[in-house]
Amino acid sequence: MERFRRIPLFIIASLLVGLKTYLVYRFYFNLSFESVFQEIIIFINAFAFSFFVFSIGVWFKKKRQKKFIYITTIAMTFILIANLMYYRNFTDFITLPTLMQVNNAGDLGGSILSLFHFEDIILILDVALIFYLGKREIFPIQPFSTLFKRRILAVAFSFLALNMVLAELERPMLFKRGFDREYLVKNVGLYTFHGYDAFITATMQSKRIFADGSEFNEIEEYVKDSVEESQNAEQSIDLEGIAEGKNIVYIAFESAQEFVINRELHGEEITPFLNELIEDSYYFDNYYHQTALGKTSDHEFLMDNSLYPLPNSAAFFTHSQNEYYALPEIIKEQKGYNSYVFHANNASFWNRNVMYESLGYDEFFDVESYDFTKEDTIGWGLNDKMYFEQSVDILKEQEDPFYAKFITLTNHFPFDIPEEEASLDPYESDSVTLNQYFQTVRYTDEAIEDFMNKMKEEGLYEDTIFIIGGDHYGVPSYHNEALGKYLGKEITPFEDVKLQKVPFIIHIPGHEDDRTISTLAGQIDYKPTILNMLGIELEEDIRFGSNIFDKPSDRKDFIAFRDGRVVGKDYVYASGVCYDNETGEPVEEETACEDIREQATKELNYSDEIIYGDLLRFYDFESGEVIEAEEEQDE
Repeated sequence: MERFRRIPLFIIASLLVGLKTYLVYRFYFNLSFESVFQEIIIFINAFAFSFFVFSIGVWFKKKRQKKFIYITTIAMTFILIANLMYYRNFTDFITLPTLMQVNNAGDLGGSILSLFHFEDIILILDVALIFYLGKREIFPIQPFSTLFKRRILAVAFSFLALNMVLAELERPMLFKRGFDREYLVKNVGLYTFHGYDAFITATMQSKRIFADGSEFNEIEEYVKDSVEESQNAEQSIDLEGIAEGKNIVYIAFESAQEFVINRELHGEEITPFLNELIEDSYYFDNYYHQTALGKTSDHEFLMDNSLYPLPNSAAFFTHSQNEYYALPEIIKEQKGYNSYVFHANNASFWNRNVMYESLGYDEFFDVESYDFTKEDTIGWGLNDKMYFEQSVDILKEQEDPFYAKFITLTNHFPFDIPEEEASLDPYESDSVTLNQYFQTVRYTDEAIEDFMNKMKEEGLYEDTIFIIGGDHYGVPSYHNEALGKYLGKEITPFEDVKLQKVPFIIHIPGHEDDRTISTLAGQIDYKPTILNMLGIELEEDIRFGSNIFDKPSDRKDFIAFRDGRVVGKDYVYASGVCYDNETGEPVEEETACEDIREQATKELNYSDEIIYGDLLRFYDFESGEVIEAEEEQDE
């Protein structure tokens, strides 16, 4: 016992924090482990990094050494818990650019509280114990000899090196696959991931400074060869020019996933109105959201620009001052449309008040445009029914033709709704999130029905084309066990990809040729689809999507996600495994997914180059020529 009490406090602290870190990795995060080797790596990492950080304290004198141990314990605990809260909401890890979005946290309110679980108390017990041991000096805090310091540092670096070697053996070129944050955390740990993320962020920020336009030539060639050739493709359904002169309304159905469509709960339809509307509309049942950290803002970015969201941040924040050639700007230039956004949230949320100007929107009707009290709010803000009612009153005062985007709020995590407002009983499972999700989905379904009826009452219905789409997933994969019970199947990585489908409906009043279409498509295809419906043919444009009504054989055969997953016509790649798209079973042939993965990676990288380097400032969209950097400065 006496020998045990001679162990320095920094070692005890490193063991306690290391153990806590391992417990979070293994039992709190929903990480998938394919082998015992991965389990060993994450165990080694948790203790190796903790020991390395605390060993720095040996270089301080006694008083500062104790303070260093306290601060390090609190800092590592804070990082761990913050990532856990974030993970429970987004099934992802915090990146440095997301910290720039901290003003968004002001609207989280109850969301954050719902992310805390009772068992999280365990995560602060070691903090209290370390402070107690330090105060009572049960374990020594003392000056150490130079030899001891060097030996401790050598041991710490050896453990880290061992972790890196094992990680590279398990996942070759790990840091080249930075888009897969789960793999990084599983192999090198959360804290090393944050260091890598900081390095990548700094590197990306420098790209704009050194960009000169020469990077654009290769991208332009790819777009013309691989994307724009589909402009002249034969269309399975020819709707070219059908929207010309008509108003266009897009409704972003917050957090709506495709699995709720035409499904029941307690014997009742979850989305009765949308189910009915689909029978008189074009419905795409194989349409995927492609958002990343920016969630709703990413979906807007994708649809307005036909560019991909960024891997480690939200372009709405980090690149709002870039030059874009977005949908609102184009339809104003080509067809004289004014564009409006209706969203009952703060103008600064997701930096919309700045980004919308860059995208070419004429006016943003934010929370200040609505009249309501606290009693009229549900979850994140003004309830969707009152929101739509007041929005139509504003919309009818606008000059035709217009393009209007509506972003709903009620069906937002954590899906809180007063009992008296819910017209559907909650689901019964271990997941409160899933239980309430169906209720708020039903509420927004009812709100959209009210909206459509009021558009008819105000005489706006017949001359308007309505498009309704889910912006991103609603139920994080953290709740897949409960969701699997509702769906009656195990949620494998393959099934989890399939759950990224969101509803996409195009309703054209008076148009009878309606059907359900299973074309593989995603949010990247929205911009070219709307342009085609308006009869706008751009000789020069830089986009990665194509008209959703083109024949499937003439379209790209993959949908790319920022986390490395890819959905193809024949195969699906997820969590390092290639699956048969028809059976959902793993494919024995290792190279089966290679082509779609390479194509997806190429497009994602090209899109990143455009955004990071602000390359569209070097492109003349009239002539299709690249402007040299010196010419741009002269102008």
